[in-house]
Parts: sequence; structure tokens; C-alpha cells
Amino acid sequence: MLDINLIRKNPSIIEASLKKRNLDFPLNELIEADNLYRKRLKELEVKRHEKNELTEKYPQVSQSEKELLVLKVNEIENQIKSLEEEVEKLKEKRDYLLFRLPNIPHESVPYGKGDEDNITVREVGEKREFNFKPKAHYELGESFDIIDFERGVKLAGSGFYTLKGKGAALERALINFMLDLHKSRGYTEIFPPILITGKGAFGTGHLPKFEEDMYRTSKEDLWLLPTAELALVNLHANETLNYKQLPLKYVAYTPCFRREAGRHVDLKGILRVHQFNKVELVKITAPETSFQELEMLVNDAEEVLKLLKIPYRVRLLCTGDLGFASAKTYDIEAWLPSQNRYLEVSSCSNCTDFQARRANIKFVGGGRKESQYVHTLNGSGLAIGRTMAVLLENYQEKDKIIIPEILRPYTKFDAIE
Repeated sequence: MLDINLIRKNPSIIEASLKKRNLDFPLNELIEADNLYRKRLKELEVKRHEKNELTEKYPQVSQSEKELLVLKVNEIENQIKSLEEEVEKLKEKRDYLLFRLPNIPHESVPYGKGDEDNITVREVGEKREFNFKPKAHYELGESFDIIDFERGVKLAGSGFYTLKGKGAALERALINFMLDLHKSRGYTEIFPPILITGKGAFGTGHLPKFEEDMYRTSKEDLWLLPTAELALVNLHANETLNYKQLPLKYVAYTPCFRREAGRHVDLKGILRVHQFNKVELVKITAPETSFQELEMLVNDAEEVLKLLKIPYRVRLLCTGDLGFASAKTYDIEAWLPSQNRYLEVSSCSNCTDFQARRANIKFVGGGRKESQYVHTLNGSGLAIGRTMAVLLENYQEKDKIIIPEILRPYTKFDAIE
């Protein structure tokens, strides 16, 4: 959430931000609603003060004056009630728009309209030259009997799949490998609930913006995690931290759930589905170090692919492709041989104080006289299903799939045959 005072004092900054994002947002409507809200709120405060003054006079006046005073107080109470209702409606209108206003892109983010304008920062690793036509991950999954698509659909419908045998073991191995790696790099492991309150989902910017893409329980205001980012950021909601504690670095494995509203799920494959596993990284930092911490976060996520020896590239997203809460984002894309393209396996973002304002996370110290909002960063470290897909394809042979050496202590087998 952006600071309302910034919108009041420097609306041109917000106009420029929206222009960079290529968004047609009713900013003037938001400003007008806020101006009218503040005007009516001031009128309400004046009426409340007027009522208090009359009430204080009551014991000091004659009986006949008291009767007039009561009539006047009753009249003001009706005005107060009417103003309170109007103020509440105006606040709701203002907040409806304010909560849907995206973060301001950082100055280092290039302008662009979409994926085609993203910038490749680096490419790492050599793409394998196959002496046979490489199969798609879903073909490999079925031929080696490690992914069962039909039974996944039987259990939960389209957009779900089942892992079995060495496929299930490989998934678990990837999770444990990633957790161990990130813990060795200073992250504290968290195993959170996979449900979160609506307030928590609001705190990260997922509600109300992405409500249609999330699963909600029918009786409680609880939502299934679309990513562990929601849980990890909200660990410190409504807290004031000490500068000496920062940066806080968390890693968590959770299953994740997304409706994929408006998009087609994979009818054949595991690249876009309703349920998937993911290892998530979150940092809570001081503002002055957050962009340096973002670069290190990207490096931490990259290390997974380096150790697995899977070719990948890192891309800096342009303004038009930037996520709602993000000020700057890097995507990490691994090589998918069957489609001769790169596939996103991680998105690492600095959300500056956008989430911290919504979740009310502050810190004190570090030479500051007053408390200040922290900066929050998040990134996949990595998406497990997509990592498995690129692993299967890059390590396939005609009659088997080789397990990368770094994973063998976790899988307890060297190949899938």
C-alpha cells in the first residue's frame, strides 16, 4: 500500500508510476474521494466538539435553557450520525481504490509493456546437445511411471496430478535439498500453516487484488496459501522490530494453491496447475540495504540451479511486467529442452515498504529518531514442480533419467529407469 500522504503531496509521482506500468487507473477519483473524506471528517470533528461544548454548559444554565440545549444537542447528534455514515462510505470508496494502487517501480527498472521488453541480465550454463529428440517432462513421467495424470484428475479434477514411486521421492528430495541449501546460507526454516487469515492475505497485497485466484474455506475467513510468502511476511505483522535484528531471512516449504483464474491449466504436464510445492525465501530488511539484499536473494535462488547443473538465465522485468506489490523483480528461468525455451522457476522481488504498510511492520534504531516501515523481499527458491520438469528433461537419456550427483544423498538412487 502506498503512503496516502505521498498521494496527497506528490500525485505527479503516482501519475508517472502508473504511466510506466501502462495502467489506466482512476487516480483523480481516488484523490477526490480522499479530499471529500477529509473535508467531511473535519466537519464531523467540529460537530463533535460543538456537542461537547453544549453538554458541558448543561449544568450551568436555567431549566428553560436546558430544554433548548437538549433540542440543540439532539439536532447535532443527528448531524453527527449522518456525517459518520458519510465519512465511513467515503473512506470505503477511497480505500477500495487505494488498496488496488500498485507499488511504484524502482528507478532502475526499465520501461516496457510486457515480457518482450524484459532484459536478460545473464545466462549461466551450457545447453545440452542431444543425439536424440528430447521428450517432454510429461512423456517422461508417464513412460517411467513416476507421474500419474489420470489419477490426479480422478482425485481432484483438472489441474491436479499424482506423483508415485521415484517421482514422489525425487520431489521430496528436491524440497529437502533446497531447504538444506538455504539454511546453510543463513535462512531460518519455518514450517507455517497452509491457511492464512484474510487480514494476512491483505498484508502482502494478495487481497483484494487477487481474490479470484485464491482458494477460500467456506465457513471461516481463511485462505489456502498461493505462496508461503504470505505466511513468512506476516510472521511479524503488527510488530516493531529492532534495527539490530535486520535483515531477517526465512525459508519455508509449503504446498501452494492457485485457481489460475483466467488461464488454462496444463492438461498434460505440471507447469501450470492448481496445487504445487514450493520453497520460498523471504527477507525483512532496512530500507537502505534492501536492493543490495535483492541481488543476494537472486544469487541464493540461482545457487539451486548451479548445483543441479541446469542451464538458466536471469531477467530483469520491465515496468509493464512488474507484479502488483513489487518495486523491482528478477525472474530466473531454467532451460526446457522439449520446448526449446526458458521456463520461469523463480521470481525474486523487492516490495519496498508496500507490504509493510499493509501488514504494519516497523523497526526502530539504526540512528533513526522515529520508527519506520521495513522493506520486504520474496523469491522462490525454487518452485519444485517446475524444477522437476526441467531436471527430467535436461537429465534424460534414451532409456533412463540420471539423478544429479548433488541430489543422490537425498534420493538414495542414481537414476530412474
